[in-house]
Amino acid sequence: MLNRAIKTYSRTLILLLVLTCSAAYADRGSIPFRPGVRIFEPKQRAMIAWNGREEILLLSTDLRASEATEVLEVLPLPSEPKVKKGDVEVFRRATTLINKKLRRRPKLSRAGVRTGAARGGPAGEVTFHETIGAHDVSVTHVLNEDGFIEWVETYLRSVGVANPIVPAPMKEVVAEYLEEKFSWFVFDVVSLEEETRTNDAIQYRFATKSLFYPLKITRTEEGQTSIELLVLTPRLLSSFPGIPTERVRLLHAPVTITSMELRSLSEEMDRLLGSRDTMRLRIWNISGRLSSFDRDLIAR
Repeated sequence: MLNRAIKTYSRTLILLLVLTCSAAYADRGSIPFRPGVRIFEPKQRAMIAWNGREEILLLSTDLRASEATEVLEVLPLPSEPKVKKGDVEVFRRATTLINKKLRRRPKLSRAGVRTGAARGGPAGEVTFHETIGAHDVSVTHVLNEDGFIEWVETYLRSVGVANPIVPAPMKEVVAEYLEEKFSWFVFDVVSLEEETRTNDAIQYRFATKSLFYPLKITRTEEGQTSIELLVLTPRLLSSFPGIPTERVRLLHAPVTITSMELRSLSEEMDRLLGSRDTMRLRIWNISGRLSSFDRDLIAR
């Protein structure tokens, strides 16, 4: 039994160490500038800090295309975000902290998360535009599906795409978000090659009554994906009204961290969570075919 526990513990540590060395990934839908080009997102990674009213979402993308092309990535959010360059080292520091705390625990839990826890009007308005590293980021307030299509087609024409085509799956999923009262979308232009490319980390901060991570927007992309989410909250969460809890796997027992430890990861996240004496940090895994995500990750 002891040997089995040690082997399980070692495998978990190896997994977490691999995560510290791997690239970080984000969850967005993509519209290639060249029609017919396929976009692949084999793995995704993010860090989320949520205090019950506001969320910080730190993302770094790693994508590839079937042919070289520029791509317009689309990220839906429940409210207007503040956008800035993120620090990719936060991922490494957070995973290192988890590893350090797990070394003090000879027995690890493999339990699932549920045990732990107007037509004809203006198309919209751009409220933020900035070049951040390799990203050309615009925050857009979209009022309706036609507004979204019009905005994208106008943008693609402005950069020289003669006959811009918004894929039908993207139109469908954006319509779903708009029906659910999502009206804020981040548009991010990046260049992709056939080889996987990692871009700079971007941080989004926005108001939300639930911890939120967009999943169904990736129905526009192909293949399998494995999503690793570093999740930081004041307490464990128990309500998952979005994606079923059986699809969210807890990779290790949640660890408790202090305000001082969180400040070593991110001072802004520490302030967001109120510089508490104790907070809970864990890694969630969500995997499956991109086409299978019909709901987002929502937790309270």
